[in-house]
Amino acid sequence: MLLHRNEILFRQGDTGPLYRLHSGLLKIVRVQEDGRQLVLNFIVPGEVIPHHSLISPKAYHGTAIALMTSEIELIPASEWYAKVTTDTEAALETARLLQSRLRMMQERIDQLALQSPAEKLEAFRSWIARYLPPNTKLTDLLTQEEIGQFIALRRETINRLLRESH
Repeated sequence: MLLHRNEILFRQGDTGPLYRLHSGLLKIVRVQEDGRQLVLNFIVPGEVIPHHSLISPKAYHGTAIALMTSEIELIPASEWYAKVTTDTEAALETARLLQSRLRMMQERIDQLALQSPAEKLEAFRSWIARYLPPNTKLTDLLTQEEIGQFIALRRETINRLLRESH
């Protein structure tokens, strides 16, 4: 299936199938009680989501929104879980997916804890640039507020750093 920019794949709290992202980019947001959205994660090609449901089903932790046109494969939950429990190769693929995500989260924690604001922004820009179409600016897809949420900086700091880097 194709999802276009700002279309929603699934909503926080719902239950349903798993998905494999073949191309494009998704953001996962958590909707706060007051309606504000908090960016939790980005999903890149090759990932199967939701990550927390790769072994057993659970309601979606956040809302998945396309940042650009994205090609997505729907994987029925019953098929995924049956395969994971009976097929060694499928179980290994699941372990690899979880390992990859864990390593990425460890890197993110290191960046958040050990880098200066400018280094955080540059590391994020460098990472996400691998998944953006040519000549696409980060701010074409994300607001300064969203960038700041993801790398634990205030929007004002993001604004200043972006101005200084031009």
